Amino acid sequence: MAKITLCHGTIDQSFTPRYGGGNEKHDYGKGFYLTDNIDLAKEWAVSHPEEINGWVHKYELETDGLKILDFHEKDVLAWLAELMKHRDASDSKRYRMLAKKFIEKYGIDTSGYDVIRGWRANASYFFIAKEFVRDNIDMDILEELLSLGGLGIQYCLKSEAAYANLTEKSKGLLPVPYAEFNDRYNQRDITARKKMRNLVDSDENRVTNVFSTLFER
Repeated sequence: MAKITLCHGTIDQSFTPRYGGGNEKHDYGKGFYLTDNIDLAKEWAVSHPEEINGWVHKYELETDGLKILDFHEKDVLAWLAELMKHRDASDSKRYRMLAKKFIEKYGIDTSGYDVIRGWRANASYFFIAKEFVRDNIDMDILEELLSLGGLGIQYCLKSEAAYANLTEKSKGLLPVPYAEFNDRYNQRDITARKKMRNLVDSDENRVTNVFSTLFER
């Protein structure tokens, strides 16, 4: 893999990633989040309700010597368990009880990794998550649903070594007009939810191998 080009979308024209920053309630906890898809970075830069133009910062990450956890090489349940550590798909007592069991059974210890690679849990993801924990989605269609969501791939830098290997590219700063790319962001979510709802309502969703039955194995 060696060097890879990654992008970070933000409302800040001047920005310096710092180890230890970020929000514990983001998908993979504290860290610096980037994507290798510049169009998604532009959308994420203006994915907020405030009508403020955004910016995309481009970086190079030297991956040699870094330990990278790629959730695409794991079972999708491991990814869901990681999200449940940091984000709540529901505020019900039932969910809180089952989420703890789910994390214990399917979660991965991520503490030894420098970088985490996986899907980004956008708005359409929460539609899936809420329906899944309500036992309305069969496991057999779960991965297909996630692909319909257009969640996009993100990288999360977790360690000091990862931050040290990150270099911002000269002339890598791009302006992002809010009107154009916020509309794209919203349209992506609308389209995804429509496709997801059609699949959930189809005969492919047998609703037999569901969230609560995972603990019977």
